[in-house]
Amino acid sequence: MIYKDKARPVEDRVQDLLQRMTLGEKAGQLVQPFGWQCYEKQADGTTGMTEAFKRQVAAGGVGSLYGTLRADPWTGVTLKTGLSPKEGAEAVNAIQAYAMKESRLGIPILFGEECSHGHMAIGATVFPVPLALGSMWNPELYREMCRVVALETRSQGGAATYSPVLDVVRDPRWGRTEETFGEDPFLIAAMGVEAVKGLQGERLDAEDSVLATLKHFAAYGSSEGGRNSAPVHMGLRELHEVDLLPFRKAVEAGALSIMTAYNEIDGVPCTTNRYLLQDVLREQWGFEGFVITDCGALGMLTNGHNTADSGETAVAQALLAGIDMEMSGEMFEQHIAVAITHGRLQESDLDRAAARILELKFKLGLFDRPYADPEQAESIIGKPEHRELARRIARESIIMLKNENAALPLSKEIRKLAVIGPNADAPYNQLGDYTSPQPAGAIVTVLDGIRQALGGEADKVLYAPGCRIKGDSREGFDHALACAAEADAVVLAIGGSSARDFGEGTIDLLTGASVVTEHSWSDMECGEGIDRATLNLMGVQLELAQEIHKLGKPLIVVYINGRPIAEPWIVEHADAILEAWYPGQEGGHAIADILFGEVNPSGRLTISIPKHVGQLPVYYYKRRTRGKRYLETDFHAEYPFGYGLSFTEFGYSNLKVEPPVISADEEALVSVDVTNRGDRAGSEVVQLYISDLVSSITRPEKQLKGFRKISLQPGDTQTVTFRVGREELEYVSADLTRIVEPGEFAVMAGPHSAEYLSAPLQVREEG
Repeated sequence: MIYKDKARPVEDRVQDLLQRMTLGEKAGQLVQPFGWQCYEKQADGTTGMTEAFKRQVAAGGVGSLYGTLRADPWTGVTLKTGLSPKEGAEAVNAIQAYAMKESRLGIPILFGEECSHGHMAIGATVFPVPLALGSMWNPELYREMCRVVALETRSQGGAATYSPVLDVVRDPRWGRTEETFGEDPFLIAAMGVEAVKGLQGERLDAEDSVLATLKHFAAYGSSEGGRNSAPVHMGLRELHEVDLLPFRKAVEAGALSIMTAYNEIDGVPCTTNRYLLQDVLREQWGFEGFVITDCGALGMLTNGHNTADSGETAVAQALLAGIDMEMSGEMFEQHIAVAITHGRLQESDLDRAAARILELKFKLGLFDRPYADPEQAESIIGKPEHRELARRIARESIIMLKNENAALPLSKEIRKLAVIGPNADAPYNQLGDYTSPQPAGAIVTVLDGIRQALGGEADKVLYAPGCRIKGDSREGFDHALACAAEADAVVLAIGGSSARDFGEGTIDLLTGASVVTEHSWSDMECGEGIDRATLNLMGVQLELAQEIHKLGKPLIVVYINGRPIAEPWIVEHADAILEAWYPGQEGGHAIADILFGEVNPSGRLTISIPKHVGQLPVYYYKRRTRGKRYLETDFHAEYPFGYGLSFTEFGYSNLKVEPPVISADEEALVSVDVTNRGDRAGSEVVQLYISDLVSSITRPEKQLKGFRKISLQPGDTQTVTFRVGREELEYVSADLTRIVEPGEFAVMAGPHSAEYLSAPLQVREEG
């Protein structure tokens, strides 16, 4: 059997195996049931297979399993019923062994896991959410994180991850904003490239590599009104120039799996969009991997998009368009064989999809090394070095939006500090969506971090939750105000929550303790499927801030949230504002590090924050024809893309473009001097923007085309250089080709999208 000979080329092994398979076995490779439903945890800790899973294996096999190790309220897997790192590896091995031994050809299962900001399994390291990861402006550090995520996932047997999310956010009311890197396609592309390199590593069959899956293809973040899975209204030219750019770059970097989006574009569902999946992805970009749907997306073709009159029609549409695997649905399993029998599909269509999946299984080494090492999983997952990396990343991602009269950093000699707010000591609220249940003590909250930073002196820190994220109860106000009145300064941790109901029950607003009752309470106002009509603080959080402000104490607001918050009163009245997004399990330490000046903040916004929701959209790269203003306000963001403050001050000077005139195929070297003018060391994100001043197509006023994060000691100057050539100057023309037109360009370098130096660059006519 050639397919069992690891010395043979992958192509030969695939073809040999494919010709041995029955129609049912081929169809089985396209099927991906819910993994947590395939096993049962026995009283002695071992894993048994469910009868349903046994039947699927007997009927032709199971190509892949989704979220076998996933634990959260949606799966119903808890700390009690779930699996430890070692147990998880043992369970995956047991499932794999059963599938390979009980199926006719011994084809291994591909275990696909969620790893957006850490493997979504019990005990795995929880890093900051992608919106925070983007705010680092440090793709290399993100790649380091992805290496850790791949190691922790593969050590338990997971071989594919459904990340990174490369969606470009147009409307931050969208609940999945936290899962993205922000609003700019260039920055998202840079992060996507590093994700592919970090997750897939040098070799797919290595013990620390997993298959990266780019999602959601395409334009998922550009939906109507910011509503999840809503229609997208966009022309092909803009689609190629903006939303497809990150995907193209990640495919060029070697990505071998792509997930389609739920939405439609101009009436065509992405799940059946042959132009996207065949013409663009495979023919233009040369993609060689496989395409998977999002969960339940095929069902939307008959009940939602209504482009198919039956399941049989739906699977025929999808397979012919270029879908290779169905995530966690039953459409392929139920209808592919029938569609072939009725002539709506050819067996060659099925062969093509099955071959793509088998090829990746061979490349991942699953046929030759199908089992995980439970001892390795136990020793690697969640180890101290990974927690320290999570802390380092959180430090770099936190953005200081305001610091009036040097309110920060706080002195550790402070007499008393009040730590107030619903996010001050709420572990799940600082983790974001796609997070597993956490054992006590695994998460460092803001309160924990501040107490430890102050040496554990209990009498120095006064704590009160004050209120919930949602709801109108003010019963905690009196205690919160009493704490604030006694303190020298107030740290107010407010914002949002993407925490699903992990069984914490209600919260005692006097003590902040969890009170488990039969009446659970969810503060979730962000996350998948949780879209909003406004961007204001929910509940009575703003009122709590206003009451505390009346006491006249320094007020430091720490936002913990998954999308921008538009609260003009906070902007005007808070003495300092930190935007932490969801900073992960070490977030409390990282926030304390910045509050007390142990770390100089270096995070910068990757998404514009509006003054009011009525300004949306406010992304910075809008076209010159955007109009004038509203009657009530202008259209400028409260905090622009790229913005962020430091405890020191950086100055820009001596911007040069050499040579100032180039051809379309030549490069210019752009240089700018950056000086630390303050008295503290710090890191600055130097940003390069380019404006095409006259073009055949209406262009954005400016677009990010380069960035570099540098560290400077007080008084030091560094010359930062960028190369500008065809890739930085081109745009997508009316005929969908990428061109560089001759003419005048402006090259801009500065600290953010609304503040920069500018110099001219000319592209001359050819010949």
